[in-house]
Amino acid sequence: MTVVVAVYNTMPYLTTCLNSLVEQSIGAERMEVVAVDDGSTDGSGDELDRFAAEYPDVVTVLRQPNSGGPASPSNRALDVATGRYVYFVGADDHLGPEALERMVAAADEWGSDVLVGKMEGVNGRAVRKPELFAENRSEIDLYDSVLPWVLSNCKLFRRDLVERHKLRFRENMRIGSDQPFTLEACVRAERISVLADYTCYYAVLRDDGGNITQGAVDVYTRLECAESLFGVVAGLLEPGPERDAILTRHTRWELTMPTREGFLELDRDAQEDVCARVGKLVEEYVTDDVLYTLPIIRRARLRLAQLGQVDLLCEAIQAAVDERSYPIAVKDGRTFLAYQGFDDPALGLLDELFEITKGMRKRLSQEVRTVRAQRDGDTVEVTVRTPFTGPGAEDPAVVRFALAPRGGKERVHLDEAAVTREPGEDGMRATVRIPVALLAGSPRHDLRLLFHASGETHDVAVPAELPGASGDTVWHRARPYRLSVRGDERGTVIETRPVRPARAVAGRIRRVTSLGGK
Repeated sequence: MTVVVAVYNTMPYLTTCLNSLVEQSIGAERMEVVAVDDGSTDGSGDELDRFAAEYPDVVTVLRQPNSGGPASPSNRALDVATGRYVYFVGADDHLGPEALERMVAAADEWGSDVLVGKMEGVNGRAVRKPELFAENRSEIDLYDSVLPWVLSNCKLFRRDLVERHKLRFRENMRIGSDQPFTLEACVRAERISVLADYTCYYAVLRDDGGNITQGAVDVYTRLECAESLFGVVAGLLEPGPERDAILTRHTRWELTMPTREGFLELDRDAQEDVCARVGKLVEEYVTDDVLYTLPIIRRARLRLAQLGQVDLLCEAIQAAVDERSYPIAVKDGRTFLAYQGFDDPALGLLDELFEITKGMRKRLSQEVRTVRAQRDGDTVEVTVRTPFTGPGAEDPAVVRFALAPRGGKERVHLDEAAVTREPGEDGMRATVRIPVALLAGSPRHDLRLLFHASGETHDVAVPAELPGASGDTVWHRARPYRLSVRGDERGTVIETRPVRPARAVAGRIRRVTSLGGK
C-alpha cells in the first residue's frame, strides 16, 4: 500500500508523523511512503532526507516549489503510487502502530473501496462526528449516515477506484481541495466501511494553530470553496434526496461562512458581489428541505442573500456580532423570529421556513424575565419582559399568566383585565396586577407564562432579574402577611407568610412600597 504525505513547514510534528509510519506493524515489505516537500523552509526537507536515507526501501521524497496547498503535492504522489491501497496522512498528524495492517485487513475482508479508520483528536483538536466510530461497520450508506460531514481525505482508498475514475485533487481550490476527491470516491465506491475498534488516526492541533484555518480564511476564499463544492455535487448527483443529503452539509457549513462577520468588512461592491453569488447558489441548488435543517438565523441570512437584500443581510450579521436576541412575532396564531425584513410583505418571509414554534418552551425560558415588582395598595404589580412583538402580540388569547401555588393546588389563571402590555425595543412588557386576596391562600406562588401558538400551549416558569428578596407587610381579612417577591434563573416566587399582629403594626401605615426591581 502507499501512504501519501504532503509536507510544508510541519516541524517538529513531521518527525512524529514519519516515525509512526516507518514503525507500522504491516511491515516495510508491504508499504511505501511517498512524501512530497512543497517548498518547505523550516527544515522539513532535511528531515525527509534523513528518513529516506535511513529507510530507503520505504520512504521516497519528491520536491517541488511551494504550490500554496496540499492538492498539488498529493496529486504528484498519486502519479507515482504503486500500492493496492492509498492512504493520506497530514504531516502534522500520526497513526496508531497497527493502523495500516488493520485497515488493509478489514478492507480485504469486506471488499471496501473506501474505508474510514477511527480518528481521535490530540492537543484539543476536535474530530467531527465521532458517532461515526461507534462500531465497526462493513458497509455504510453515504446518503444515510454522517459521512458527508467527514469528507477529509484521511481514509483508505482502493487505488484501482482512484485510477479508474481518474480522481485527483482540485489544485485551484485554496481550501477544501480534499473534499471533492473524497466525495467522488465515496459516490463511485461500491462499498464504504468503518473500522471503529482501533484508533487509526491521531489528528493533532498544533500549538500555533497553524493547521486550523477556520478563523483566518478570507470571505472570497470561502466563497470560492463553496462554489466549487456545489458544482462538484451537482456534477455527480441529480437533484433529489441524495444530492440534498450531501448539500445539507455544504449549505450549513461552507455556504454560510461567507455571510458571517467578515462580510461586514468588505466594501459595498464586494458585499453586493458576495451576496449575489451566495444567493445564486441558494437559488440553484438549495431546496427548502435543506434550508429546514439549518438554524433559523443561518436560514434567514441565506434567504436574504437569495433575495439580494444586502442591507438587511448586513443588519442580520451585525445583530449576531452584537449578540442581540430577536423578538418573537405572533401572527395568526403562529410564531416567527422578528429577523430583518420579517414584516415586509414584499419579501414574503413569513412562511413555514421561519416558524419557530418547535423549541418555543426553551426559547421562552431563556428570554422571558421578571424585571420589576412593586406593591400598589391591595395588589402586587409584576412586570415581565417578553420577546413578543409584531402582529398579534397584544392578542390576549396568545399570552396569559398564571399563579402556581405550592403544595399541589391548582394553578390560578390571572384575569386578562389585570394585564397591561406595552411594546418595547426588545419585545413586549406585560404588567400583571395580582390581588393580595389571591396570594393569601398559599404561602408561595410561582409565576407562570402561558403561550399558545400553532395549536400548542407552552407553560414556562418566569425567571427573574430582580436585585434580591424584598418585602412589605400587607393585611388581608384583618390578618397581617409578610409579602415578598424574589427570583432567579429558576423562576419568580411570590411569598405571603403570616406574621404576628404586633410585628405588623409598623408596616401597616405604608400603603405603597416598592418591592424592588429595575
